[in-house]
Amino acid sequence: MAPDLGFPLLDLHVHLDNSSLEQVLPLSQERGVKFGIVEHAGTRENQYPVVLSNDAELEAYLAQLEGKPVFKGVQAEWTDWMGCFASGTLARLDYVLTDAMTLPGKSNQRVKLWEPGALGRVGLEDAEAFMDRYVAWHVQILERQPVDILANTTWLPEPFLSHYDRLWTPARMSQVIAAAVQHKVALEISASYRLPRRPFLELAKAAGAKFSFGSNGRYPNMGKLDYAVQMARTLGLGPQHVFVPASDGQKAVQRRRPA
Repeated sequence: MAPDLGFPLLDLHVHLDNSSLEQVLPLSQERGVKFGIVEHAGTRENQYPVVLSNDAELEAYLAQLEGKPVFKGVQAEWTDWMGCFASGTLARLDYVLTDAMTLPGKSNQRVKLWEPGALGRVGLEDAEAFMDRYVAWHVQILERQPVDILANTTWLPEPFLSHYDRLWTPARMSQVIAAAVQHKVALEISASYRLPRRPFLELAKAAGAKFSFGSNGRYPNMGKLDYAVQMARTLGLGPQHVFVPASDGQKAVQRRRPA
């Protein structure tokens, strides 16, 4: 626990890529941060080193984490991930995290916005047109997906990043925040991307949003939450503002069904 925050530090966006739980757990103790482990989950169309795509794979993943001092989560991919798993299996997770960084392309294909040429493949090379579509995509995810955390909030593709403050207008920020609050989805403060920036966080706090902290860390960078802690201090966040995994029956996959 950071001594002046008054609540335990949780890094709920930790990946085990190229590492093991045995390597990662000492970092949790050393840094005073409890980890939430997430693995990508969804159909095989999602291209990652590991993608959990059925109950057997998810159950094996849960068994690996069972009894360990970590939270058990997944990073849901695309819009069809729920169909891969039984509702009872999903309910064994502590939380589900997702982001808006994969956008439908011109033929509805999955376009990862961080890849070269992505903006051309989605037909949105104009910044204003991109932002209108991107904000609507955020809202669609928040309205239709039974998730607990929106990760990498306000991330932008590299060609637009230098215009962040102009593109993320108060009106656009407010649309995302309102949808998150309405559907009880926590907004991640990303220590790796150093996002969202302060104006977004101030609006979100005023609107009653909950926040989670995430490093998006691969070994040995998990648990490095400096930016998130800095923002928590700046905004005066307390326990009431911070997401913790819900009790059984209150998780998003139990409360909601995809639209």
